[in-house]
Amino acid sequence: MGSPVFSVPILKSLYQNGYPVSVVYTQPPKKSNRGMKTQKSPVHNMAETLNIDVRTPEKLKGNLIEYNFLEELDADLAIVVAYGKILPENFLPLTKKGFINIHASILPSWRGAAPIQRAIINLDNKTGISIMKINNKLDAGPVCNKYEINIKNTDNAETISEKLSILASEKILGEIDEIIEGNANFIEQDHKKASYANKIEKIEGKINWNCRADEILALINGLFPTPGAWFTHKGERYKILKAELGNASGEPGVVIGESLEIGCKEKSLKIIEIQREGKRAQKSGEFLLGSSIKKGSDLNNV
Repeated sequence: MGSPVFSVPILKSLYQNGYPVSVVYTQPPKKSNRGMKTQKSPVHNMAETLNIDVRTPEKLKGNLIEYNFLEELDADLAIVVAYGKILPENFLPLTKKGFINIHASILPSWRGAAPIQRAIINLDNKTGISIMKINNKLDAGPVCNKYEINIKNTDNAETISEKLSILASEKILGEIDEIIEGNANFIEQDHKKASYANKIEKIEGKINWNCRADEILALINGLFPTPGAWFTHKGERYKILKAELGNASGEPGVVIGESLEIGCKEKSLKIIEIQREGKRAQKSGEFLLGSSIKKGSDLNNV
């Protein structure tokens, strides 16, 4: 059970290593914004490539067709990876060994919808994956294993997602064997230490130049590629795609020097790649050639 690109390597790994995947559940095809063409989820496309049966119910709660299907299937185990739908409690006993979730955080930190983004924005040094048994509460089930990776200030949500997806695709194989053989040890989470990774809202990407440079860089990295961190200047929106820390000092939000370096509350931010609304992404040098933003420009949207 999965939907986005993050889930694809796990499905491929199960298939390529000989695990008999009976069925794939994924989000229903959706109309895209451009041209209103119907698009299948990345997992849907991969399942069709692998010739695996795909099911795309709009919802599971109260869905007797899917309940009866899973009951009759009598599967050993369900692997859930960013499926995007709530599993009803009455579905959880429908496989012999339960429903196992691969969650992209070190639980109990960052339960919820956007664990990778929240970890980066929060300036966490580490993140990882947790293999947990799903219960009736959000990402609160007992955990049998956690695998950590470091977060560097050159990482963004895209690179961390790729690293965790590959890590999960490797680790889940041994975990399944342990679970099927009855050797997995599921340990209750420390619920008092839980934190929640709420869904990212677009407005959260608005840059406050009165923050420290490392905090702004974390926002840029955490929200890449979407929805992105942005500022407005003379009524136009600009999305910063890539940046690095600088050591200059200057007024927060004011462009320092001839390059696209901006003062912050502490230190400065060097913009490497930027995108003006409705335009293509540009390296800062190219961008400055045709932009009204230059040395001394105030980006505080005053």
